Amino acid sequence: MKQKFLCAFLLATSGISLSVNASAPEPERAIWIWERDSYAMLEDRSAADDAIKFLHSKHINTIYLYADTFEKQNLIVSQPQMYSRLIQRLHQEGIHTYALLGSAYLHTEEYILPEHKNAAFAMMQRVLNYNLKAATDERFDGVNLDIEPHILDLWPAQKIQLLEWFLDMSQSLMELKKSSRQTLSVGPAIPFWLDSIELDWHGQTKRVSDHVQDIFDYVALMDYRDHAEGTDGIISHAIDEMMYAGLHNSKVMIGLEVTPNDIQKVTFNHLTEKDMEHELSLASKSFADQPGFAGFVIHHYLSYRTWLERSAP
Repeated sequence: MKQKFLCAFLLATSGISLSVNASAPEPERAIWIWERDSYAMLEDRSAADDAIKFLHSKHINTIYLYADTFEKQNLIVSQPQMYSRLIQRLHQEGIHTYALLGSAYLHTEEYILPEHKNAAFAMMQRVLNYNLKAATDERFDGVNLDIEPHILDLWPAQKIQLLEWFLDMSQSLMELKKSSRQTLSVGPAIPFWLDSIELDWHGQTKRVSDHVQDIFDYVALMDYRDHAEGTDGIISHAIDEMMYAGLHNSKVMIGLEVTPNDIQKVTFNHLTEKDMEHELSLASKSFADQPGFAGFVIHHYLSYRTWLERSAP
């Protein structure tokens, strides 16, 4: 099925490099910023200064800023003014800020399990509560959820049940957002291969990726490959989600990996920044006329900086 979509997509976009306006804006760029680096930016102005300078240098205009417990602190509850100051400053610098919820530190993959669902609701509610109390320019612009059921040991034996619970949790989180009457853009990080699994959920049989896109405002597609073209490339793996988004008023951020990995093809870590930018240019041209294309998101801040410093001439 994906091969059929790929052929149709390539035919439809075969002349795109000639037709795209040379002055068209560059795609949005976002980055995940995990616990330690997010807390450093919140607690240390010099760390925030350095991060903002770096973000501007790499044309990154959206960050996913961690907003939950780390090392026995939950600053969004105990020190909300730290988020207020930083978000206000980021907005002044033209940088959108999403609350990043979910982490290896908290083992949030377990939040899909019925016995842990209240932890997921509380995590989301804390961000909603913060936004309700914050001034307009101090509020989060959105939420990015990183809750990945395929990490669980139960996955091989209970994949379908876990995915059903993931969808149930997702729907409940979006109902919390709706009841708060906030305009936050909310979406999860999902692997590109969810479009290969069909699931009957609430009486509708669809690909899991379709169900997810029906629920959320956008998805950050973990499209971790080190090349754009070909049947195992960034473009091919994003086609289904991109076309579905265009038909259903949703958005897709293309996730990229720069962290070291034993499987070489999933990361740009073994290549140069110039190599990555070339592949992103190819992907951008292919998706330029797709209404669902929202840009790229890099995993993650510390790895990206480390990689760039190591590979600098």
